Amino acid sequence: METDVLVVGFGAAGASASIEAAAGGADVDAVDAAGGWGGASAMAGGSLYLGGGTPIQRACGVEDTEEAMFAFLRAATGPDPDEAKLAVYCANSLEHFDWLVRCGVPFEPRLWTEPSWEAPSGYGLMFTGGENAYPFADIAAPAPRGHVPAMTGKKPGEQSAGWVLMRHLADTAAAAGVRTHYNTRVGRLVVDGDRVAGAEVVTFGERSFVKARRGVVLSAGGFGANDAMLAQHSPRLLGNRLTGTDGDDGTAIRMGQAVGAAVRHMEAGQTAFPADPALLYRSLLLDRHGNRFINEDSYPGRVGQVSLFSQDRQIFLLYDDTANEETQQASGYVVKPTWVSDDLTELETEMGLAPGALTATVGLYNAAAEKGEDPVCHKSARWLRPLKPPYGVLDLRNAMFSIFTTGGLHTSVHGEVLSLDGDPVPGLYAAGRTTSGIPAWGYCSGTSLGDSTFFGRRAGRAVASG
Repeated sequence: METDVLVVGFGAAGASASIEAAAGGADVDAVDAAGGWGGASAMAGGSLYLGGGTPIQRACGVEDTEEAMFAFLRAATGPDPDEAKLAVYCANSLEHFDWLVRCGVPFEPRLWTEPSWEAPSGYGLMFTGGENAYPFADIAAPAPRGHVPAMTGKKPGEQSAGWVLMRHLADTAAAAGVRTHYNTRVGRLVVDGDRVAGAEVVTFGERSFVKARRGVVLSAGGFGANDAMLAQHSPRLLGNRLTGTDGDDGTAIRMGQAVGAAVRHMEAGQTAFPADPALLYRSLLLDRHGNRFINEDSYPGRVGQVSLFSQDRQIFLLYDDTANEETQQASGYVVKPTWVSDDLTELETEMGLAPGALTATVGLYNAAAEKGEDPVCHKSARWLRPLKPPYGVLDLRNAMFSIFTTGGLHTSVHGEVLSLDGDPVPGLYAAGRTTSGIPAWGYCSGTSLGDSTFFGRRAGRAVASG
C-alpha cells in the first residue's frame, strides 16, 4: 500500500495527527494493533489540561492567564520540563480548546471543587494538578484547568469522558477521509537512505509494507506493558497495575530508537494514589517511620508519585471517624481499615513503629491544626482539623499503584522526532505517550490528553507539509 502519511496508533494523539494531516491535503492511513479506536485515551477520565481563560473557565467565573498557566506547569511538570513545548502549549491553549469544540467535543460550564479523580456528570471544569495547594498556590495564581468532556452515565474505570473525546475525534477523522486499519501491528520502520519511508505491518499474521510518501507518525502509547523496558528504565514501576492497554508495549519507542531517535525521561512515570482522594485530603499520610512527607491536599497523582518513587510504597494513611464519614458522604467510598484503636500507642505497635513516633506526629499536627496551621507540610486550612479517637489506619505498604510511563522519544515542538544530535530524523514524527511531552517528570491529570491532542495536531501538520 502507498499513502502520503502513515499514522501508527489511533488514540487521541494518532486521531488528532490524522485529522490535521488530512486537513493539510495529505492522503492518510492510520493503523492500530487493537480491534478499534481509542487505546488508553478511550479508557481515561477524559480531562484535558487547558487554560489562559477558556470559555468554560470564564463561564465558571475563573480568571486565568497564559503566564500563570506556564508558571504552574513549569513547576508541576519538572524537574527538567521542556520549556519550549510548555510555552507553545500555553500560548495556543485557547485555540486548541476551540479546535476540540469544532471536532464536536462537548463541555459543561460548571466547576467541581471536591477532591476526586474525576468530576461527576454535569461538571466540565476541575482542579487536576494541585494548583490550589502548596507549593503551587504560592508560585502562580491558582486556576482549575481540567476540562472534562460532557458525558452522562459515567462508570469510572469502565467508561468515562475519554471515550467521549475519542468518539468525536474518530468521527472527525473519518469525515476528513482518514482510512483506519485495525488489528494491524507495525513491526519496524522502513528507511530509504536516512529517511523514514514507511513501515512493515502485520495483520492476522500476514506481513505487508506501507510506503509513506511524506512520513510516518508514531503515536502508539508508552511502555507500561513491557516489563523488560520497565526493568531497564523505571524499575520502581514494576509490579503495579497498568493504566492503559497491552498496546503500551514500547514498540513505537523502540522503532524510533532503531532509526537513530533520542529519548528523554525514560525513568519517569505517573502513579495514582491507592485510596480515594476524598479520604486522603482528610487524613495524615505517613512514611514507614510514622512521619508525614507531603501535604495530603496536593494532587493525588503527585502524592502517589512521591509515595512510589521516594517512599518505595512503604506508607500508611491515618484518619478518624469524622474523616471516614465525610469521605463516604462526599464520594461514597467505604473505608476498610487495617487497624482501629483509640490508643495511638497500640497503633504504633500494630504498625511496627518506634515507640512514641505516631504519638509525636499526631500531637504536632493536632496542635498546629487547632490554630489553622500546618508548618510541617503546609496543608491548606480548608482541610486542617485535629484528628480524634477512634483512629483508623490503612496499611498501604506494597499496595498496587496504577501506573503509566511518561518518557519517550525526544521530539520538537512540531512533532519531529529528534536524533541523538538534536536533528530531525527525516520522515519521522511522533506524539502522545510515545514521546516525552508536557509531563516531563511531574504530572497533572489532563496533561496526557491535552499534550496528545495538541502535539498530535502539530505532528500532523508538519508531516503533511513534509
